[in-house]
Amino acid sequence: MIILHDDSRVPLYIQIYEQLKEKIISGQMSEGSKLLSTRSLSTTLNVSRNTVESAYLQLCLEGYVESKAGSGFIVLELDTTIISKLKREDIKKLEEHEKNLPEVNYINAYKYNFEYGKLSAPDFPLRIWRKVSNKCLATLTAEDMISYSDNKGEPNLQIEIMKYLNHSRGLSCNPEQVIIFPGLEYCLGLLCQLFRQDFDQIALEDPGHIGARDIFINNGYNVIPIGLEKDGMDLKQLENSSAKIVYTTPSHQFPMGTVMPIQKRLKLLDWAMRKDGIIIEDDYDSELRYNSRPIPSIQSIASKENVIYIGTFSKALSPSLRINYMVLPQEWLERYDIIFSRYQTAVPIIQQKIIQQFMYLGYFESHLRKICLANKRKHDILIHTINEVMGDKVIIHGKNAGLHILLEFNNGLDEEEIIIKAKNYGVLVYPVSIFWMRVEKYSNNMVLLGFGGMQESEIIEGIKLLNDAWFKRVQ
Repeated sequence: MIILHDDSRVPLYIQIYEQLKEKIISGQMSEGSKLLSTRSLSTTLNVSRNTVESAYLQLCLEGYVESKAGSGFIVLELDTTIISKLKREDIKKLEEHEKNLPEVNYINAYKYNFEYGKLSAPDFPLRIWRKVSNKCLATLTAEDMISYSDNKGEPNLQIEIMKYLNHSRGLSCNPEQVIIFPGLEYCLGLLCQLFRQDFDQIALEDPGHIGARDIFINNGYNVIPIGLEKDGMDLKQLENSSAKIVYTTPSHQFPMGTVMPIQKRLKLLDWAMRKDGIIIEDDYDSELRYNSRPIPSIQSIASKENVIYIGTFSKALSPSLRINYMVLPQEWLERYDIIFSRYQTAVPIIQQKIIQQFMYLGYFESHLRKICLANKRKHDILIHTINEVMGDKVIIHGKNAGLHILLEFNNGLDEEEIIIKAKNYGVLVYPVSIFWMRVEKYSNNMVLLGFGGMQESEIIEGIKLLNDAWFKRVQ
C-alpha cells in the first residue's frame, strides 16, 4: 500500500518512487513481480498518470525495474543480502564513531575566551562598510558581472594596496606586482607551485606559524626548523642549513612576539643574496604597534628581488573577508604569469571593489587609527592587570604589538595543567606546543592569550579569575 502526503514538500512522484524502492529492497516485491500499470496506480492513488510514469522511470533508471513491451514494469533481480550487510556495517561504523568521539568543548560554555585572531565586533566599521558596499553595488555594471576580472586582482585595488604599502611600509613596487588572494593558504599554495622546479625545502621559524608549516608540508616540501634567539630567527642555524627559501615573521614573530632588529634583517638579506635565496616576509599584523611606529619591512630595505612580501586585511579589518595580498619580485613575475595564466582570481569582484573604495576614500586609514587606539587600551589593561595580580609569577612575552601575548610560568605547572585549571574557572587560554616542530625543545610551561575579541572589562575579570585558577593555593 502506498500512502501519499499532499502537504509534504516531497513531490508526489518521489513519494511513489521511494515507497516502491523500499518494497523491492526489503523483499516485499521479489524478482519478476509486476508493477501495477501506470493507469491502474494513477486511478488508485488519484494522481495523474504522468506522476506515476515519472516514478516508474526513476526506478528503471536506477535498475530496480525494467519495462518490457506487452508486460509492463517487471522487478529485476536484486541481491538484498549485500544491502543488508552494508546497512549492518554502516550501523557498526556509526556506533564505533560515536563511541570514539572526543568530549565536545563548547566554547560558549566559558565566560571568558582569550582566543587569538578574533576581533571585536564593536570595532568593525559596519555603518561605513554598508555605505561603501551600497555605493559599489550601485555602480556595478552588467559587464562587471558577466566577465572574469584580472587574474591577479582588480587593477584599482592593486593600485590602492601599492600606495598604502609605499607610505606605511616603505615598499617600492608596481601595481602588477601586487597579487590578491583569498587568504594565506591560497597564497602560499601558489608559491609552492611557483618554486617547485627549483626548490624542494624551506626553512621555518621554530616555533612558528602552524598554518604555513602545514601548507609547505602538504605541498611536498621538506621543512627545516630554525630556532629563535631573543631578537628573532637564529641566522647561524639558517646559514648551516641547506635551505634557500625562508619563511619568517620578522616584525612580530609568531607566536613569540619578538622583533627582528635592522642588523639581523641586513644579515638575512645578505644570506639571501649569497645563497641566491628567497625570503618570504609575512607581515601579518604590522599595523598594530602600540608604543612605537610600525617596524620597516625587510622588503623596504634593499635587494627587493630576494624578498616576497605578504600582507593581510585579517588582523586590521576582518578575518572573514579572506583577503590577503603578495608583492612578488619582478624576477618571478614572468614565471608566475606563465604558470598561472589560466588561473582566475578567487576573490569575488564585489569584495575587491568594496575594499578598494574603502581604501580610496580614506576609511581604511581612519579605521587603522581607531583600532590601534582600541587595541592599545586592551593591551595596556591586559599587561597592567597581569602585573598587578600575578606579579613575578609569570613572564610576559610579545608585548607592545599584535593581538596576543604569551605567558610563561615558573611555578612548576605544565601547559596542559595550566589550560585545565583555567577551564575549571570558566576561562579559555590556548596551547603554545602546537607551534613547535621540535616539541622536545619547548619548555612546556606557556599559554597563549589573545585579546582582540574581548572587551576591557572582560580582560580584567578574566585575568583575575586566571590568577585564582593558577595561584590561589600558593598565596
